[in-house]
Amino acid sequence: MTLAPMTPLAAMPSPSTAVWQLGPVPIRAYALCIILGIVVACVVTEYRLRRRGVAPGAVLDIAVWAVPAGIIGARIYHVITSPEKYFGAGGEPIKALYIWEGGLGIWGAVAGGAVGAWLAARQLGIPFTVVADALAPGLPLAQAVGRLGNWFNNELYGGRTTLPWGLEVHVMDQDNPGHALRDDAGNPVLQPGLYHPTFLYEALWNVGVAALVLFLDRKLRLGRGRAFALYVMGYTAGRFWIELMRSDEANLILGVRLNVWTAALVFLGALAYFIRVRGPREYLVPVGEPAPVAGPAGDVSQVDLSAREAAARPVAPEGYRVVTEEQFDAYRKTGVLPPEPAADDEPARAEAADGDATGGTDGDDSAKAGRADGDDAEPERADAERTNAGRADGGGRPADRDS
Repeated sequence: MTLAPMTPLAAMPSPSTAVWQLGPVPIRAYALCIILGIVVACVVTEYRLRRRGVAPGAVLDIAVWAVPAGIIGARIYHVITSPEKYFGAGGEPIKALYIWEGGLGIWGAVAGGAVGAWLAARQLGIPFTVVADALAPGLPLAQAVGRLGNWFNNELYGGRTTLPWGLEVHVMDQDNPGHALRDDAGNPVLQPGLYHPTFLYEALWNVGVAALVLFLDRKLRLGRGRAFALYVMGYTAGRFWIELMRSDEANLILGVRLNVWTAALVFLGALAYFIRVRGPREYLVPVGEPAPVAGPAGDVSQVDLSAREAAARPVAPEGYRVVTEEQFDAYRKTGVLPPEPAADDEPARAEAADGDATGGTDGDDSAKAGRADGDDAEPERADAERTNAGRADGGGRPADRDS
């Protein structure tokens, strides 16, 4: 009697090479995947920012700040959570700067990128919550693409499995990084058995999170950072169970991987934000938008076409202010900016709120008595009084761009 072979009939192969030499320059598959992921995130975010009223090209200004800050944050998180590799016995502190040798933490990447995006948003006059909500579906797509780099590196796999999508994992050559160890016949050496492709599980989960954010954002008209909070909840929920499947070395707290604790805590923070924060989706109209330049009159042959083309290019405004969806739709159709809220109304509303909180003043009682006598039926006189008060104060000021 012949026994059936124990080797599964199907398996997922892994690349045996993750680095290619272009002359003296190494081309790393992991870096290419990260760059492609950044491009995907920028394309999605640019599209969503434009639909909310931001001028074209703003995502590039944001990426200039967010991408380097995200890489720095990712490296800092990795070094802090794995200090023994650099500062323990036999560690080399200088290698904490060797980012090309691997070691990036997604938690630090998101935190560092958020700081960079916040700085860029302040410079552009865009509310940070608008940037965060626009980025919400693009970021998990970028993470999904970036996880393919782990496949090339033969890393971040789980425990043994006999499933048909079990992953073949190569033994990587420590003396030749980015290449599999080879036997005497020149064939790449494989780890025994097959393993769960946890990097693939996370990539597919991230695609699902992006679809969930797009669906609920369209259905619920999420705003004020709630779409980004939804992404965080979706990602951390998946990372929690996927992290438990991984078999690579990690620091433990109470016998549980550090990233499992991080995922749980971040999920709770995002859930609290999503529940507590309310408000409609934010739309933006420009502040200080340049006036259109009239073309020169006269003979067409005397017209400077290059100057006309330069004048026709879109110029970023000085900043933006938040309007309602109805005001934004009207602005897109007519090109007429909606009226700015009177700045003089802000102190009045604040004083009224203080009066309500402290039980009111004599003036408040008089106002209430006046309203009871029918003064609220004279909106034209009230509008005139507010207008005169605004003139006496020297006019209103533009709304805060960062609100």
